[in-house]
Amino acid sequence: MAPKGKILKISIISGCLVCAAAVAFFFVCRYMADNRRPCFMEDYVLYVFPDTEVQEVVDSLVSGAGAIRRGSIERCARKEGLAESMKPGRYVIEPSFTAVYAVRMLAHGWQTPQNMTLSGTIRSKGRLAGKIGMQMMVDSAQVAEALADTAFLSSYGFTPENVFAMILPDTYQLYWTASVREIFDRLKKEYDVFWTEERKAAARAQGLTPYEVSVLASIVSGETLKEFEYPKIAGVYLNRLRKGIRLQADPTIAFCYDYTLDRILRKHLKVDSPYNTYKHRGLPPAPINVPPKACIEAVLHPDRHGYIYFCASPAFDGTHRFAVSYSEHLRNAREFQRALTIRQRERAAAEG
Repeated sequence: MAPKGKILKISIISGCLVCAAAVAFFFVCRYMADNRRPCFMEDYVLYVFPDTEVQEVVDSLVSGAGAIRRGSIERCARKEGLAESMKPGRYVIEPSFTAVYAVRMLAHGWQTPQNMTLSGTIRSKGRLAGKIGMQMMVDSAQVAEALADTAFLSSYGFTPENVFAMILPDTYQLYWTASVREIFDRLKKEYDVFWTEERKAAARAQGLTPYEVSVLASIVSGETLKEFEYPKIAGVYLNRLRKGIRLQADPTIAFCYDYTLDRILRKHLKVDSPYNTYKHRGLPPAPINVPPKACIEAVLHPDRHGYIYFCASPAFDGTHRFAVSYSEHLRNAREFQRALTIRQRERAAAEG
């Protein structure tokens, strides 16, 4: 073969080898980009709903997680068949994640648990359902339906009337996609864990069942926002129960009126309801709110004293004054009323 022919052949072979090497290098780089190199710049929580499209997810990862290589995510999504396999859920994306790992999280449903926090004042089922619905994928209407479902709640040993006794304010870790049943299973599990033999024994020492502790704790919760007062107020009501005195708890009257009263007057004390502790002795039939754990502990371990009465402090600082005798209680009440009258006059003058 002529030297020129050999040179041409070598050039062609060399060119092919260079092209092959370039192609191989391209695919190796792309493989590394998709499978080995971190793809994100920011920590990001991605929520995928049942009707979310893959393109929406890609856009969200780019704008929220600062995806460095959109192409890597799109290629991995096609390879993993994400359009057909994507699972709803809450996914925490970290900067160290590769594109393929993030996509596989979505395809296999590798969720990060969600904190579901039940806290604050919960005095109605609507409020409870709303708190759960705001934090979980389940709709609040579904939760409200469950809270009114006698058959559903009976499987947990509760009813629509007394279900508040099962709910313990706390932070629960659940998958965001948890069903209503799974959420209530977790709430009941934590209820069972909370009521240890030690706590049951403490309840017996107060002459109460765990359920009755929750009922009384809900009244204590309704009386004050000052946690340090819980044990003292619990002690007052326990003293009343032991002496057979009506509890005469204003929060139970507020409950009878669905918490719509701005102020409880004498006429309201005549309401015909088993929850009216001014008319009926003993505890009301069920909790009037979801009592905090601190209120439950206060009933289990109350302050020991001889107080039978208490009323709001004239300092208007949210605290109360306590009394052993009715005459002392009347003095405290009159002092509060005088202070309230003065305060109302001062406000009227300022507004005028």
